[in-house]
Amino acid sequence: MTQASKKVAMLIPCFVDQLSPQIGLDMAAVLRRIGYTVEFEEQQTCCGQPAFNTGYWNEARPLAEKFVHLFRDKEIVVCPSASCTTMVRNFYPELLANSPGHDDAVELGQRVFEFSEFLVNVARVTDVGASFAHRVTYHDSCHALRELRLKQPPRELLRHVRGLEVVEMQYSEDCCGFGGTFSTKFSMISAAMGDTKVGNVEACGAEFVTSVDPSCLMQMDGILRRRKSRARTIHLASILACSSDSSQPSRQLADRERTR
Repeated sequence: MTQASKKVAMLIPCFVDQLSPQIGLDMAAVLRRIGYTVEFEEQQTCCGQPAFNTGYWNEARPLAEKFVHLFRDKEIVVCPSASCTTMVRNFYPELLANSPGHDDAVELGQRVFEFSEFLVNVARVTDVGASFAHRVTYHDSCHALRELRLKQPPRELLRHVRGLEVVEMQYSEDCCGFGGTFSTKFSMISAAMGDTKVGNVEACGAEFVTSVDPSCLMQMDGILRRRKSRARTIHLASILACSSDSSQPSRQLADRERTR
């Protein structure tokens, strides 16, 4: 990316678009705050990950081809989901191996970044001027940790948030149990894994658990609610969107508080 352009396109996952749109708005707000122009491609759809992960590659392929067509000319693409980033970067080349769009997919994958990865490793920003006076623990999602090798960037960003106390939960790298369709095909195992993860969140005394994968947060949020826990979930982008000149949380957090 040239320093002069500082333009990014947003890949907005289905979970964010349909269930947590404020995450996308918060990510855009942070990007604009640090000087980037944000572009949203309205024709984007699902990246194809659910179908791909369950073996329906023929159904996933047209979605991948559409994504590559829409984003192949974008200089940088930023996504608030490690799993969708992984799909494009790591699995599109395999899915589109025999497609005319294979080479474009490979090249595009090198320009698609998870949000925290982009801030720390590309924009070289760790302090975005955020303020969030709460005790927060971080959940290492499987795709962020094992596919994208992102361990420190989210934590580095959290450490620079004013008023925020980072506490590490035990077994932070363990899966939350969601796993996409795994949570429906093996619901009892998924729920048990989620209970264990949430127990670790509560045990460390955190007020909030954050992550870079909305699907993990959805899994944990449901379990926390059923347990009537005082701990809550919030996406990293929503923490970073809390401006240093205001003590008020993002709209996402305020809306969640009204429904608890």
